[in-house]
Amino acid sequence: MSKQHPIVAITGSSGAGTSTVRGAMEHIFRRDGFNAAVIEGDSFHRYDRFEMRRQLELAREEGRNLSHFGPDGNVFEELEALFREYGEHGTGKRRYYLHNAEEASPFKQEPGTFTPWEALPGDTDLLFYEGLHGGVVTGDVNVAQHVDLLVGVVPIVNLEWIQKIHRDTSVRGYSPEAVTDTILRRLPDYVHYITPQFSRTDINFQRVPTVDTSNPFIARDIPTLDESFVVIRFREPRKTQVDFSYLLNMIDDSFMSRRNTIVVPGGKMGLAMELITQPLIERLVQNGANRVPA
Repeated sequence: MSKQHPIVAITGSSGAGTSTVRGAMEHIFRRDGFNAAVIEGDSFHRYDRFEMRRQLELAREEGRNLSHFGPDGNVFEELEALFREYGEHGTGKRRYYLHNAEEASPFKQEPGTFTPWEALPGDTDLLFYEGLHGGVVTGDVNVAQHVDLLVGVVPIVNLEWIQKIHRDTSVRGYSPEAVTDTILRRLPDYVHYITPQFSRTDINFQRVPTVDTSNPFIARDIPTLDESFVVIRFREPRKTQVDFSYLLNMIDDSFMSRRNTIVVPGGKMGLAMELITQPLIERLVQNGANRVPA
């Protein structure tokens, strides 16, 4: 855990609702006037888009597994080093992964490449990470230990696959067969490095559709938020000091399913995230400001 400079990490798979998460966090930071150092998980991939294709081909020829989910496809050691340095000193380095032409244009680079490493801005109130590996632990790296508030955002796996199939076929031009092969190739890394994080999260938001997703490989559309519930689980309710009565009163049609779990309509996920995380983030920043530097 950080000592003076708090770290908030949102870890979740693609299509989990990351745009909703980012919007909720931006609202909190803006309302409270917090200056956050924002870290994007994709910037810690080991290879750019072009080298990754080459490495994937080599891995196939050699019978090795390689994916963006596992350690061979990422620089986990660099991510842990950043979290450690920021927690101790409020400093560190970051870069950006340029996903498309719009993002790449200001840097005069090709899409799918990284910007050069640069120093984090000075005098930030907290570090905010959003990506796949905010709570990752391997035999060599423990990123989770440096995070003050770890939040998981994840759909059930069938919904995740539906979203990936639709995105990769309609936006990226892949065939359904190619996307299915990618899902199968990445599955061992998903099981070993992605899913265990959601047992470490302080709070977990899991989106569960209320329509039939039993065969994700033939689904014709993606269930909307309004066709979903979000299951919110608190690992240690006393630590997060959650007021369930307040949440039930503030969020229409919400209910408790277990003593540490509240269920809300999918369309209320952003509201629920703000209501739950804003006081926690405020407390972390205030406590960090009150600490005397070592």
